Amino acid sequence: MTIEKSHVAETAEFESADRSLRKSMGFNQLLFLSVTALIGSGWLFAAINSSAVAGPAAIVSWAVGGVFVIFIAFSYMEPSGMLPRSGAIVRYPALTHGAFLGWFMGWAYWLSAVTVPAIEAEAVVTYLGGRFPSTNLLTVQQGVPEMSNSRGLPFGILLMIVFFLLNFFGVRLLAEVNKWLTWWKIIVPVVTACFLFTIVKSDNYSGLIFHSAKGFAPYGVPAIFGAISSTGILFSYLGFRQALDFGGEAKNPQKHVPLATILSVLIAFVIYVAIQIGFTGSVDWSGAHAVLANGSLSHSSVSPGDWLGLKTSNWGSAPLYTALAVAGISIMPTVLIVDAALSPSATGWVYLGTSGRTNYGLSVNGTLPKILQRPNRWQVPWVSMVVALVVGCIFFIPAPSWYLLVGFISSATALTYIMGGVGTIVMRKHAPTLRRPFRLPWMWVMAPIGFAAAWMLVYWSGFAVLIQVYGAAFLGLPVLVWYHAHQRGWFANAANNIAAQVMSLVFLGTWIYINWEGGWLLRITPGANPAWPFTTYFFAMMADVAFFCLALWLLSTPMVRHQVGRGMWIIVSLFALLPVSYYGYFGPLKTPVIGFPWDTLIALAVGLNGFVLALISGYRTDELNDIITASEAGSSGEAPVTASVS
Repeated sequence: MTIEKSHVAETAEFESADRSLRKSMGFNQLLFLSVTALIGSGWLFAAINSSAVAGPAAIVSWAVGGVFVIFIAFSYMEPSGMLPRSGAIVRYPALTHGAFLGWFMGWAYWLSAVTVPAIEAEAVVTYLGGRFPSTNLLTVQQGVPEMSNSRGLPFGILLMIVFFLLNFFGVRLLAEVNKWLTWWKIIVPVVTACFLFTIVKSDNYSGLIFHSAKGFAPYGVPAIFGAISSTGILFSYLGFRQALDFGGEAKNPQKHVPLATILSVLIAFVIYVAIQIGFTGSVDWSGAHAVLANGSLSHSSVSPGDWLGLKTSNWGSAPLYTALAVAGISIMPTVLIVDAALSPSATGWVYLGTSGRTNYGLSVNGTLPKILQRPNRWQVPWVSMVVALVVGCIFFIPAPSWYLLVGFISSATALTYIMGGVGTIVMRKHAPTLRRPFRLPWMWVMAPIGFAAAWMLVYWSGFAVLIQVYGAAFLGLPVLVWYHAHQRGWFANAANNIAAQVMSLVFLGTWIYINWEGGWLLRITPGANPAWPFTTYFFAMMADVAFFCLALWLLSTPMVRHQVGRGMWIIVSLFALLPVSYYGYFGPLKTPVIGFPWDTLIALAVGLNGFVLALISGYRTDELNDIITASEAGSSGEAPVTASVS
């Protein structure tokens, strides 16, 4: 087995791959892509979903979530302007911490990206199925609308194919079509908010007494933070990354990518807060009826102030439409149904493009096969698109509902966003001469805040969601060995290579057994008792991952051992967070061992400790060194500039 090939050759290959993409996107197109991705299904469903968790205080959840996302976006501004790349977010960690961490973060990001088109398709099916029940697109399980196997699922797959075709014929077509739909997606929510304000009922805002039946925060202060990650609020803000992901196809990425990112978040922030305020005040409790097991409605109305009951009522499948229709407004509900088909669809096809470019970015990093870089005649990585299409459709099976998938996507994505602030500081230290069109001001304040914001969003998603993310994220480790490590010659000889393949199979089998038989993953339902106590489950998972990492370290070459060691901080930090999640306020215990806010403060301390470890672990990787060398030689087209570390 040969040692890894020349990093200079690899870097040249990476740069060549980006140059093969068509540089056709201007500022308006980048902005419209981000706004389109931001305003998708989130505003259609998250208003009622967040109210079910936080009550009227969901208004605060939207505001806090928007501020957090702005700080996260700022943490990516400097590296995105300095090194604009398609699939950027999955490529930066490999530049600052090596291939091991690059793979882990890339896999987590991939999991979140490939599921977004699926959830947007589910949103279309849910809204249309709720409005036209005779279509049999939906079935109701425990009050939650899901796609039916007979019609809903085939319709969802058909939508995914449409998303694929719009991407297949080129980024220019995607951007041009999207430009007009973006104006629609901005105007309709704004007009909807205005109509909602005309039908508000002051009783829905009454009382600022916490924990009261009809108060502003009937479920307490912690619910305000829990609603951000688990109900679709964070999900609604995730589109800011589009300008970053399409950076390799921008005409002027150094200037336009940062501007498009921040402006898109600010636009969405204003719209979302207005929608939530309007929806909270517009609920007509007499028009809300519980959905029974057979799909019919009960005769009694949902009790005023029962925001959780509102979600499982007839309002759940089309909340904003129902609010306006019950109030007797005739025109706008029809517009909302049209929007429910167009807005999530537009977001779905943009995110299918993002999924394809995520596959592309991982392929350029060498962690997935090169065939995923293959472009069609319109210079679109079409093989990557096919993979994104197929995998997205597969997610319909375990999560056939928007409400079931939204928490997983949000938490998995937030996990990858912790690298923004880390990457900014590490590259400022180890690549000071690279030209920075945008320099993050007050870096030692802004970067840690960006990291902490992303970390807390992961924690607030709750144990039930977090354990799903852990289960899926660590499944990527065997794939690392089977392809990337094998292709790149990570192992000193053939015997070590075979041993690593066997070790990965053992880890995979054990991991599946632990998570299935432990009873905490997938099969756990409210009130159910898992087969294993949490402590048994936790130490079994930790031992399995430790076994994998130790075996990989022992079987690898010294250079690879260095990379594995530099990425271990994320493994340690994640396992340190899990007990806090279980025993804290957002865990499954009826009486938390660690109450709020102490659990949140402990989780924050764990995160900041991980941040320090991440900074210590960052280094000038060979790939980053080659980019610096190429820049200084003038071959990258970027004039070097001296920049001190601040």
